[in-house]
Amino acid sequence: MNQRQRKKLSRQLFAAILAGETARVQAALRSGADPQQGDSEGTTPLYVASVNGEADIARLLLVAGASPDAESSGVGSDGTPLCAASCWGHTDTVRELLAHGADPNLHEDHGTGRSPLHWANIGPHPETAELLRKAGAADT
Repeated sequence: MNQRQRKKLSRQLFAAILAGETARVQAALRSGADPQQGDSEGTTPLYVASVNGEADIARLLLVAGASPDAESSGVGSDGTPLCAASCWGHTDTVRELLAHGADPNLHEDHGTGRSPLHWANIGPHPETAELLRKAGAADT
């Protein structure tokens, strides 16, 4: 696949994620879209799905090979998928990320920023915070 095709598939994948259209996400992934390829700013598909609470789409991306702990670096879209989902109290998405190996103690900003539990607590999102604690998140 050439670079132009990869970019087109990536744009299709991001558009489908933003629209919350699971079938379109599946189609883009089947066509060869890279589930880890960030956009031009460095925002990852899994981060977008996580911050928007798209648990089913997050699952598709994870099954397709997206790393649950890969940090997004887009302007205004920086951080880990688990921090993004925790910040907004997207408990189902947090559950999916944890089920696929996301580290509940991984701080964003390459280890120097807030943890998922910190984001859930300041939300406040007590259900999300409890899920993170049950997964081993430390109150730090």
